[in-house]
Amino acid sequence: QGQPVESGGGSVQPGGSLRLSCVGLEYNYCDSDMRWYRQAPGKEREFVSGIDSDGTTTYADSVKGRFTITHADGQNTADLQMNSLRPDDTAMYYCKQEAFCWSSGARKNNWGQGTQVTVSA
Repeated sequence: QGQPVESGGGSVQPGGSLRLSCVGLEYNYCDSDMRWYRQAPGKEREFVSGIDSDGTTTYADSVKGRFTITHADGQNTADLQMNSLRPDDTAMYYCKQEAFCWSSGARKNNWGQGTQVTVSA
């Protein structure tokens, strides 16, 4: 079984922008909701943003107005456009795919390996 693949991390100065991409697994007869989480050193993993299979989006309060999540190409993909980045956005960013297979009733949750985002002057 594979896992979602993230890309697009890197280093940027405060106020800069980065775009993260995630490509999840393709499942037949399933709907996928995609989530972005992040984990800074010494802190717990926290929710950043999500996009459901129908396009509904959610954001953590800390990123509202700065981050935008979209489907890049199908409901098993999720791009995260991050603007006005701050040092406290520094973290490992993880993509999570939550699939519900309506033919079998099965639920599948898969995490990517993460991509590092560093914001510093």
